[in-house]
Amino acid sequence: MLTVGRIGKPHGIRGEVTVEVRTDEPEARFAPGTVLRTEPGATPPANPAAGPGVPFRVPEELVIESARWHQGRMLVAFEGILERDVAEALRGTLLTVDSADVAPPEDPEEFHDHQLVGLAVVTPSGERLGEVAGIDHAPSSDLLVLRRPEGPTALIPFVKAIVPEVDLAGGRVVVDPPAGLLDL
Repeated sequence: MLTVGRIGKPHGIRGEVTVEVRTDEPEARFAPGTVLRTEPGATPPANPAAGPGVPFRVPEELVIESARWHQGRMLVAFEGILERDVAEALRGTLLTVDSADVAPPEDPEEFHDHQLVGLAVVTPSGERLGEVAGIDHAPSSDLLVLRRPEGPTALIPFVKAIVPEVDLAGGRVVVDPPAGLLDL
């Protein structure tokens, strides 16, 4: 599954929500009629329709009714979500699509997150550093999250100067980190 967004707080009283966009193609992913799969947050909130103490079940799929940009944020309305309380109960839910349904990027220097996660991370000399555990989409640049066998994770800027090669067929990412980067 490929995460394309995360539901944030409600906007207004009619069920519209903010969405933290995690895709380069928001207009395509959040087009009206699009069906998105869901991954609920860890703790289900109370069901606003059934009363306190009854957990809310996030639907397995949500259908986009409308989407628009407002002050730099994506606002989305889902079919059947008509009240603010129900929209609030969706907060934190991840929105996903099947990675098999996503065409590979046309640019050979561009990659989807799911293509990188799990790849071995090696130095130019072939020393294994660990594996890509995820991608952190920071404001200034994307960061590879390196899971190291001997310790905590490390963040590696996903820029050509530090990551000179991505070999999908070979299952590896070559990283040439400057001194001290992996010690942060």
